[in-house]
Amino acid sequence: MKVGIINVTGYSGSELARILRRHPEVKIASVTGRSAAGQRLGEVFPHLDSLGLTIEPELSGSLDLVFSALPHKASAEACIPALHQGVKVVDISADFRLKQADEYEEWYGVAHQEPSLLEEAVYGLTELHRDEIRAARLVANPGCYPTSAILALAPAVAADIIGPDIIVSSLSGVSGGGRSLTMSNHFSEVNENAFAYAVNGHRHLPEIVQELNPLAAQPVKLTFQTHLIPMTRGILSTCYAPFSNPGDWMGDEGKQRLADIYRDYYSGHPFVRIAPAPPQTKHTLGNNMCLLHPVIDHRTGRLTVISCLDNLVKGAAGQAVQNMNLMAGFPEDTSLDELAVYP
Repeated sequence: MKVGIINVTGYSGSELARILRRHPEVKIASVTGRSAAGQRLGEVFPHLDSLGLTIEPELSGSLDLVFSALPHKASAEACIPALHQGVKVVDISADFRLKQADEYEEWYGVAHQEPSLLEEAVYGLTELHRDEIRAARLVANPGCYPTSAILALAPAVAADIIGPDIIVSSLSGVSGGGRSLTMSNHFSEVNENAFAYAVNGHRHLPEIVQELNPLAAQPVKLTFQTHLIPMTRGILSTCYAPFSNPGDWMGDEGKQRLADIYRDYYSGHPFVRIAPAPPQTKHTLGNNMCLLHPVIDHRTGRLTVISCLDNLVKGAAGQAVQNMNLMAGFPEDTSLDELAVYP
């Protein structure tokens, strides 16, 4: 299968190239980069030199599937022509994640260029939408924060064991903001520092609510706060929600019941694992795994779930390849079975 990568020079695009290099069924046939067109990929990223690719201003040749790693708005502009040409698309941006055009415009500040595609697009969190992804021609890859939060909360929400008032506190490495230099990812601003941002509402909030609400007995009320911490990769989310019936979760029996709910929910899903101890970001560094650790706080009657993943792999490029594998009929874990790099 021949694929193209739009914006291979971004962090997600270069990670796609790294993962796909060892895919036995895929050839990367064309890659683009807005500021590096005409250069060999190895000049920009020496670790990808063995791919032998030249960065082009536009995709070329006959392609079966296209990945877009552009920012929102620019990504839709690139994806829509490919879809009209009959090429399947996995979009890593936010341009097709939300189902309502007015909600997209509210959170991203631009009108959607082709709102009819929002309903068609399949939200690409494989663990929730595997069958729809198999049949899709357009997959909207989830955000990195939502991937960690939704996977942490979905089993509890679906089992109706928690109330709707949910808090998610998430920490992210600096690469989550992309490769372009801004004041918030400048070394001297981030080093030895940590801070909350988007305190009035992060753009990833509506997709978390969108995906949890269909699983819930009543609409979710989500408080979602993001923080930037001085590391390159990783998402660590801690999610809190009150149990509907706190007295049902006492002792070892409650602990075992909770573990069974989570293990059963993700049975048959190769990239979500229930960890026996609180996971750390280095436990997922460089691989496509999301590690979850659900615990019961008996003092407050709350569920706490710790969720950990690599924002550039399971939170972006790895999830995109996982979706491509399903769309193409390949085994879901093809080229994604790497262990984490530790320490």
